Amino acid sequence: MSAPSDVDAILFVSFGGPEGPDDVMPFLGNVLHGRNVPPERLREVAHHYELFGGVSPINGQNRALIAALEAELAAHGPALPVYWGNRNWHPFLADTLRRMTQDGVDHAVAFVTSAFSSYSGCRQYREDLERAREAAGPEAPRVDKLRAFYNHPGFIDACAARLRDALAAFPEAKRGEVPVAFTAHSIPMAMAAGCAYESQLREACALVAERAGSRSWALAFQSRSGPPTQPWLEPDIGDHLVALARAGAESVVVAPIGFLSDHMEVVYDLDTEARARAEQLGLRMVRAGAAGSHPAVVSMIRELVGERMGLTPVRTLGERGPLPDVCLADCCLPGAGRPR
Repeated sequence: MSAPSDVDAILFVSFGGPEGPDDVMPFLGNVLHGRNVPPERLREVAHHYELFGGVSPINGQNRALIAALEAELAAHGPALPVYWGNRNWHPFLADTLRRMTQDGVDHAVAFVTSAFSSYSGCRQYREDLERAREAAGPEAPRVDKLRAFYNHPGFIDACAARLRDALAAFPEAKRGEVPVAFTAHSIPMAMAAGCAYESQLREACALVAERAGSRSWALAFQSRSGPPTQPWLEPDIGDHLVALARAGAESVVVAPIGFLSDHMEVVYDLDTEARARAEQLGLRMVRAGAAGSHPAVVSMIRELVGERMGLTPVRTLGERGPLPDVCLADCCLPGAGRPR
């Protein structure tokens, strides 16, 4: 549906990440609040951040994307201010909603940096927004989340461009046959059963591969952290690399389609762990960049805002069409577990 064009701000919503060594444990405390996570697992995850000076790449990448979006809006409209709020670290959503209230914002649309539908990538952000509005008080602005954008041409074109850049490392005549492993964060099977996460991923992979001229691709998952007894989406990227090597592959391009930016799950789980596994197996691994602040993504965000304001036509690829602006009541329920 199209809302009236009374929107007066854009709220950029993301996961958040530590900005220095002293932030790591408090940040992880926010991420894992209320979950029974063994201390050894907490130390293991903290070490991932420590390898990068305690700084998550997600913050710098979000700042770059916001700056590019502000320039895009200044050049093409609509003329709206952009605010930034995170789920787990500064700037927190509640603090941002308070500032928006003080600035007199009445109605904002929220762009969430998650392209696919799942509990943690959609419903939980809507819950976060409602809690933030309550914390900001009765005068807090109305906030409407923009639709998931996994099949928007801007997202697909940006991912395809990143994949083509990675494939350029190979002789032109062989690029179409180089194995491509698309990756996304694994989630519990019980959670996956209540959303279209996996099917959306497969559709996006097919669209990106077609645009990039890749004829040999598969979807793998990464970053699972639940107990071994709980089934999660598979195959894990490490197991997939083993299967490729056993099948005689010499190279692989790994493309993190499930992530908008190259943040910790990419630079550690792929660039560190998966790369080490590939080297052990004798596989040449080339990692494609995430969509990030590619110009097609920046234009897409502006289009999604215009869509909600009734200013821009709705654009999608594939057979599903656009996801609804307002999620169904039983959409993306958490299931039996949540990814940690």
